[in-house]
Amino acid sequence: MVFRPAHLSDIPGMSVVRLAVTENALRDPALITPADYADYLVQRGRGWVAADEEFGRIVGFAVVDLQQHSVWALFVHPDFDQQGIGKELHRLLLDGYFAHTNMPISLSTEPGTRAEHFYRRQGWQETGSITSGEVRFELSQTAWQQRLAADSHAR
Repeated sequence: MVFRPAHLSDIPGMSVVRLAVTENALRDPALITPADYADYLVQRGRGWVAADEEFGRIVGFAVVDLQQHSVWALFVHPDFDQQGIGKELHRLLLDGYFAHTNMPISLSTEPGTRAEHFYRRQGWQETGSITSGEVRFELSQTAWQQRLAADSHAR
């Protein structure tokens, strides 16, 4: 597995992953266009991909919105679930984000999902809910640094 910054040429593969997930599924594929991906990768933020060299495809991706201080996307193809890919993409996203700013970062996800549990395990703090009913989380740079230190001591 290769983890690297996302390129515009990765957008079709990222879209395949986004449409394959079963939790937080995108009900209308037209809601997120290739132009949206490009905007977040080039103008609004940064992205990272996990590429499986054996299969020659993108199997996961993460995108941070530096303007809104939020996670725009973090998805892993179901065929590659439970292999640590999401955790590594999460680390890359947060390291990249906090290299640019010390502002807290936020995200939202559907309640009761594996994603909600994942973010809780990674140290994100629930701050309420948004109008859609999704759970809103926030993570400070200090909390992220403490999490990294705790992980390195556990090894």
